[in-house]
Amino acid sequence: MRRRYFLLTLAVLAGTAVIAKAKVIWGGMPWNGPPASPPQPVIADGWKFFTTDEAALAEAIAERLIPADELSIGAKEAGCVVFIDAQLAGDYGKGSYLYLDGPLKQGLPQAGPQFKDGPATRWRVGLAALDKAVRGQYQGKRFVELSPDKQDALINQWEAGSLALDGVDAKLFFNLVLWNVREGYFADPIYGGNKDMAGWKLVGFPGAQYDFRDYLNQPGKKLDIQPVSFIRKQS
Repeated sequence: MRRRYFLLTLAVLAGTAVIAKAKVIWGGMPWNGPPASPPQPVIADGWKFFTTDEAALAEAIAERLIPADELSIGAKEAGCVVFIDAQLAGDYGKGSYLYLDGPLKQGLPQAGPQFKDGPATRWRVGLAALDKAVRGQYQGKRFVELSPDKQDALINQWEAGSLALDGVDAKLFFNLVLWNVREGYFADPIYGGNKDMAGWKLVGFPGAQYDFRDYLNQPGKKLDIQPVSFIRKQS
């Protein structure tokens, strides 16, 4: 995937520095409720869900989905898989927010798929099936041992659904992986990814700003707002 194409698909996530209309509240901060407990920063001190081999495969895939270039760092350096690993080890991985009970029936296309397993199980089963398919196609070589061109060719097959994965819907698994890598690149760095707010800087997203009162009287002006992370807010 070209980075440009990747970013075009994320237009809805891009921050904008132009404020069309806002209500100004003067006299100090309007919120007087009890402070919320901040999330605990994710520290890259060992894999919480992935095995070493799974993590290596996931990082190699992520790096081809968002490769490093002249615009910014790639997914591996940005910590996307660190983010995904932490998420899969928690409630997201268990599918706590999903309805996973049967009966499983194929509904209308607009209703989306129904799963019996949470994302953690789908990642683990999917990576094993992908590894098996790659070894079968490349005489026992693993994905991480292939050249970038061959990795890209495999990813194209995988995305199209033409790469057969035992017991796994290739397209649905690809969509899960791509979505999670995107989240890791653009989530607040406190969750393990988006190193140095590289993703936010790339698209001009201001991050966790308290408000924008200092910018309301500058309509039409390009605002070089430095993004703010929850990590910085706690320091």
